[in-house]
Order: sequence, then C-alpha cells, then structure tokens
Amino acid sequence: MKRREKQAFWKFFLLYFSSVALLISIAGYFYFKQTRAHLLKEEEFSLLEFARHIKMGGPSGEFSEAFRSRIISAGNRHIDIRNFEKIDNEFVKLIPMPLHNYYLEVRKSTQTFEKKIANIKKEIIAVQILLLFLFGVLSYVLAKNATKPLEESIELLDAFAKDLIHDLNTPVTSIKLNLTLLEQMPDIKKNPRILQRLRKSAHTISELHQNLKILLEEKTFQMERTDLCPIVNEIVEIQKPLYKNLTFIVECRHFHAHIHANAMKQLLLNIIANACRYNHPNGYVKIHTKGRSLVIEDSGIGIDDPEKIFNRNYSKSGSSGLGLDIVKRLAMAMQIGIDVKQSENGGTLFILTMR
Repeated sequence: MKRREKQAFWKFFLLYFSSVALLISIAGYFYFKQTRAHLLKEEEFSLLEFARHIKMGGPSGEFSEAFRSRIISAGNRHIDIRNFEKIDNEFVKLIPMPLHNYYLEVRKSTQTFEKKIANIKKEIIAVQILLLFLFGVLSYVLAKNATKPLEESIELLDAFAKDLIHDLNTPVTSIKLNLTLLEQMPDIKKNPRILQRLRKSAHTISELHQNLKILLEEKTFQMERTDLCPIVNEIVEIQKPLYKNLTFIVECRHFHAHIHANAMKQLLLNIIANACRYNHPNGYVKIHTKGRSLVIEDSGIGIDDPEKIFNRNYSKSGSSGLGLDIVKRLAMAMQIGIDVKQSENGGTLFILTMR
C-alpha cells in the first residue's frame, strides 16, 4: 500500500476506532457510577439492618467484626435522618433513639466495599479491552472497505500518469533531435529566432515531463547526504544556452545536505528556470550559499504576492503553474525551509534552508 493510500486508510480507521472507543469509555464510566451508587445503598441498608438488630436486643455476634455500635449524644448538632457518610475506613450512620437527643451510632468497615469496587473496575477494564479489540478489528475491516475504491482510483491515476510521462518522452526526444538537425541547415541559420523559439518550447515540454516524473516519485524517494554545488552547476549549464543574454553568478563550492538528488535537481531547476524566464534583458541570476541556506537571486520583474507564489494556479504567463507548486511539495518532503521575498533590486529572492 502506497503512502497516500496508507494515510487515507489510517484516517478512516482512527475515525471509526476513536468514535467507538469514546462510546465504550462513556458507557464504562456511567456503568461504574451506577454500580458504585448501588453498592453504597447496600452498605447503608446493612447498617440499618444492624441497627434494627441492636434495638431489638439481638446478639451482635450474628454480624461480622466489621460492624460496631455505640450510643452518643447529639448535643447541639442537627442530624439529618438521611445521614450516611464515610469517615476514614468506615461507613457511619446515626439512628435516633427513644431517649431524647441520643443516637445509636453504627459503623462498618469499608474493606469489603473497596474490594467490590476494585473487582468491578477490573471487570469493566477487561470488558472494555475486549470490546476495543473486537471493534478495532471491525474498524480495520470497515476502513479497508472504505478505502478500497480510493486505492483503485489512485492506482488507475498513477498508471495513467506513468503512461502519459512515457508517451510524453517520445515527442520530447524527437523534437530535440530534429532541432539538432535543423541547426545544421544553412537556411535556418538566417533566422535564428525560429530555432530559439523551438528550443525554448522543447525545453518547456521537457521541464513539464521532468516535473510529472519527479511528482510520482515524491512519496517514495530516499534521501542521503549530497553535495548541492555540482547540481547547481549542472542546472546553470543547462540554462546558459537558452538565456545567452543573462549573466550567471555561482558562488558554491561545497554545500552538503540530506536530500534526494533528483528531487533537489528538479526543485532548483524550477526556481532557476523561473529566475531566467522572468528576468530583464542583460540581467543576472546569482546562486550562493549563506550558512545552511542556498540563496537564488535574480534581477527580474519581481513578485506581486509572495504568499501566493506556490499556489497551483499562480503563473505570470501561459505556463502550467505546476513548477512552483512542485517546489513547495519537494521542499516539504525533504524538510527544506523555503522563503521568498523581493530582493533589494526589485527582483526575487529564494532562500532554501537545509536541515
């Protein structure tokens, strides 16, 4: 099961299981309260029975050693006929006597009551554990059934995306090959703008192809310690022939981080390609390191809404708007902090902070 399917499955499972667990806990709590109140009533009735036995002159030996009694004076106290309380380790109840202002005080040890309460707690916990196990299995089955259509849809979508990427690779390769052949034709060299437009179009399609490819790998790639500088230099070398009117400044020698190389390459390619695409003629793109951060600065047209730049629909031209959305997703997957702001010269500043 892939990561997305697992996330959906556990969401459904926790939803089912937590709901049932809450109901079982509430039921157990109210059952305990009701049972405890019933046992307290039994204890009070046993004291009343003991008091009745004493008043009738019966021998106290018929009751266990847990019971005892004495005659006390109420003094100036007002004693409610419904009195019944727990004092230390005994239950206490006062029974009116024929003698004025005197009461029969009967007591009983709480030891038996505490044992009953402890046993009830154990029984409730045991039943709750059993019910949680049974409903856990049921929740697992329900979650499986609920996510099965979702899993099938995602599998179909992934298969379609993989086929699309595979099919897209063929025309991209063909376009690049034919561009190479066109460059060798003398008539074409008279109008270099045609080649330039074709080259940029092919490069755009190639970028889209790579974005879709890396997007499918986002949830599965493994990260390792890698030097970012060779990746930066490789991307700059790719962009230079496409943007000959721009100056590229790279100040990066050794900068290691825990990343996935292909994902990082695509992330930087999207940022640097945008820095080139939306730059001014004779502008520059500068990539340098600062502490644990990699900084990409350009002299371009800047950004209007830095907080919206990573939205899927954010685009300054007719492009797909997919590139920066993928930048954000890949940065999150590799735990890279990313900050975007206006540079001092009015261009754009990307700051990638490595963990």
